[in-house]
Amino acid sequence: MQLTGHITPDSLMSLEAYTKYRKANKPAIIAHRKLRSVTLGEHINLQFESETTIRYQIQEMLRIEKVFEEEGILQEIEAYAPLVPEGSNWKATMMIEYPDVNERKRELARLIGVEDHMFVEVEGQPRVYAIADEDLDRENDEKTSAVHFVRFELTPAMCAAVKAGAAVKLGCDHTNYPAHIVIAPETLASLAGDLR
Repeated sequence: MQLTGHITPDSLMSLEAYTKYRKANKPAIIAHRKLRSVTLGEHINLQFESETTIRYQIQEMLRIEKVFEEEGILQEIEAYAPLVPEGSNWKATMMIEYPDVNERKRELARLIGVEDHMFVEVEGQPRVYAIADEDLDRENDEKTSAVHFVRFELTPAMCAAVKAGAAVKLGCDHTNYPAHIVIAPETLASLAGDLR
C-alpha cells in the first residue's frame, strides 16, 4: 500500500491486487491500528487515524462490497478520506464501549456532549478541545452516539513540541466521565509522524 498523501481512485489497488496485499500485510496493518489506539478510562477508545488506516478501511469496504466501478470507489473515498490527518491535526474515531446493552443505553444518556469535552494537552501548551462530528450530528436530547469522529487542531508550536519529544495527555473533562492518560511514547511517536 503506497502512501501518497492524497487518496484517489488511481492510488488504490484493484480488488485482485488488494487481495494479495491483504494476505501478506494484514498483521502489520492491525499492529499499526493497535499502536494508534488509546483507551481513556474504562469505556472510551480513540483510534487515531492515518493515511494507512484510512486506505485500509477504504480497500476493505471495496473488497467486502465488491465495488470496482469508479462511482462506488469515489463514494468510499468521500466517506473516509476526510479522516486522514492533514499535518496540523490528529483525527480519531472515538468509540464509547459498554458491552452490556442496558448499561450502554443508560451511559449514553449520561454522556451527552462527551465528544466536546475530549482534549489533548501538549506539555507546556494549553489544552486543545476536540472538534467533533463535522460530518453530521451524532446525538440527540436523549443520548449521545457510541461512535464519534473527532479532530484535534494543533498550533505550529504544539506540533514542534510533539516532534521534539514533549509528552501529550489525552483527557476528558465531562462531568460524568472525568479521565486522562499520558499517551504512551510509542503511540506518540506514530502520532508525531502525522505532523508537519
